[in-house]
Amino acid sequence: MNIFQAMKPNLTASSVMEIPFSDLKAQGKTTVLLDFDNTLGPDHATAPGEFAFEVIKMLSDLGYKLILVSNAKSGRSSGIAEKLGIPCVTYAHKPRPVGVIKAMEKMGSTPDQCIMVGDQIFTDVIAGRLAGVYTVMVEKYAPKEIWYIVLKRPFEKIVRLIGRF
Repeated sequence: MNIFQAMKPNLTASSVMEIPFSDLKAQGKTTVLLDFDNTLGPDHATAPGEFAFEVIKMLSDLGYKLILVSNAKSGRSSGIAEKLGIPCVTYAHKPRPVGVIKAMEKMGSTPDQCIMVGDQIFTDVIAGRLAGVYTVMVEKYAPKEIWYIVLKRPFEKIVRLIGRF
């Protein structure tokens, strides 16, 4: 896979709630790897909000195995995962696939069974694609982001224009 293929998600959605999880389940997907910051909640939040709990309930009700895959510090991301009642891989080192692979191993899942959901091309999408996982890019949860993410967003727009997604 070349870098341009790695930057293009399999699917885009406006929100996690808009992803056709029932259809993906019918295609053999059993595990959802979730980013947190600006996917399930505001960037750098220290606790999950109502939306995150709704997503976890919806996916649990559909029978999915769930795990948080976060580049965030272990204390913050593991605390969020604990409150959500799901396991977590911290310091995932996205865009390297190592954290995604660790999450799959932790869940006893294969790449064909997994869906990586996140809001960033240069972390979530690339890590998932390099690990051989079906990737879904969602629009960012909230407008406020930390400065180094803000710097990447114009480049994501260019990639999205070229890739037409």
